[in-house]
Amino acid sequence: MLKNGKWSADWHPYQKSDETGRFVRQVSGFRSWLTPEGETGPEGQASVKAEAGRYHLYVNYICPWANRTLIARKLKKLESLVSVSVLEPVMSDQGWRFGDFPGSSGADPELGARYLHQIYTHADPDMTGRASVPVLWDKQERTIVNNESADILRIFDEAFAHMTGEAPSLRPAGKLAEIQSLNQTLYDGFNNGVYKAGFARSQEAYEEAVRTVFRTLDAMETRLADGRAYLTGERIVESDIRFYVTLVRFEAAYADLFKCNLKAIRDYDHVSRYLARLYSHPAFGETTYVDHIKAGYYSIKALNPNGIIPAGPDLPFLRSRVSSSYVPESSAA
Repeated sequence: MLKNGKWSADWHPYQKSDETGRFVRQVSGFRSWLTPEGETGPEGQASVKAEAGRYHLYVNYICPWANRTLIARKLKKLESLVSVSVLEPVMSDQGWRFGDFPGSSGADPELGARYLHQIYTHADPDMTGRASVPVLWDKQERTIVNNESADILRIFDEAFAHMTGEAPSLRPAGKLAEIQSLNQTLYDGFNNGVYKAGFARSQEAYEEAVRTVFRTLDAMETRLADGRAYLTGERIVESDIRFYVTLVRFEAAYADLFKCNLKAIRDYDHVSRYLARLYSHPAFGETTYVDHIKAGYYSIKALNPNGIIPAGPDLPFLRSRVSSSYVPESSAA
């Protein structure tokens, strides 16, 4: 991580823990907004104008939070308006790295950076914290606009609608309260819940987290049991994106590596069909790279010291889009 603008080599995956060993996630530090004319954001955020070709998105395919923004970018037809760089999936000894892992984008087109932390220190020379993905970069001002995936989801849904003709639809007004409630449930119990289980520092913290993960899955199974296509009905909303990015990584990483193994996703009939349905949608399936997911998660030495990547999961709808035995020169994580 960065300390006062300098890279610290003592990176570890656990971030912070509370006094009982519970995992505590870092808060994102760049929270400006994009709006059609640069007017103030929806909660009073400082904002800049949404313009075609002005913004660049830094992601990798391992990260569920980055995957959210890629799905929204594709759903909202922003590929020609917002460019993207995909970093390597394996954490190097200086964090996320630009490189030649198959499916990654290679060199950084904006600053010629070798590591993502150099993007952060260009934006804030005294930065302290983790250099995480996703990052929404302003090419004109040469700085970071936002590094919070929840914000970028909303920005992509709303800010460019006047250019694309795509009306905002991921948070329809008539379902907004339901979506916000679902989002909170999914974040606490599932999206962040798997990390609370995987990075718990005590048995008590782990058992609390893993029970919550499966209570959340049970609740989503019940919700989908009435035959609805998606979480709130017959159209994709923001909550579906949030649920999907953790769900699609569950068998590939979290079940084994994060000890979330009380049940398998295949044990949930309705959730399994829902996952297959979303994966068949181009915005979801075409932004999911299982090789990257497994290469990244199983390179975390604190959890998998030998670096062995499992052969599975062999799910009929979930096929790797990049196939390679390539190993980056550094696999420190």
